[in-house]
Amino acid sequence: MTEAPAGPDGADPSAGQHADPATGRALRDDVVGPSLRDEAFGVEVLQSDVAFAGVVWDIRRERFAYGDGTLTREFLEHPGAVAVLAVDDDDRVLSIQQYRHPIQMRNWELPAGLLDVEGEPPLEAARRELAEEADLVAADWEPLITMHTSPGGSDEVIHVFRATGLSGAPEVFARDSEEADIVLRWVALDEAVDAVLAGRVHNGIFQAAVLAEHARRSRG
Repeated sequence: MTEAPAGPDGADPSAGQHADPATGRALRDDVVGPSLRDEAFGVEVLQSDVAFAGVVWDIRRERFAYGDGTLTREFLEHPGAVAVLAVDDDDRVLSIQQYRHPIQMRNWELPAGLLDVEGEPPLEAARRELAEEADLVAADWEPLITMHTSPGGSDEVIHVFRATGLSGAPEVFARDSEEADIVLRWVALDEAVDAVLAGRVHNGIFQAAVLAEHARRSRG
């Protein structure tokens, strides 16, 4: 039997690893430990340029060191966003229907918007978006989930908040563009979950937030 070569410090390189019973591949113990957690991993960016300057956001091209070589990737450069899962006194969640041109559909989704006000904290942006898109204010706020919507092609991070203690906003906002014909609908959480699982609604943020709220309640 051939012995595995020792590591640079004389340690066994297989230490801290074990085989996945399904695939036989080596797994790192620190990755498969009791706490499932994303891992920050910095790389050396050798070049970074705007490949396309858009009306709303840009496409950035970066070349970076990875492994024994370099890679080049292009991604949508995004300011980040917020969304609000608003729950009323009858335990219904607010859904809004809005036209989305890239998919040419009127999606059912949550009140949401970009972090496009310099220095504005995500919670304040969420308050603003709920008022602007649904003419509502909330007395109680708490984080629900934070998600990277498409980490292979965008650096977008969206913060989803749960809002309760709802009342009418003191000011009714004038809406234009795709927001001019927004439709508001209050639905029971179970109805929203059914719509997600049946494939009747396709907005990823809506899906994630509704299922997270359902899981939150099922765990008490």
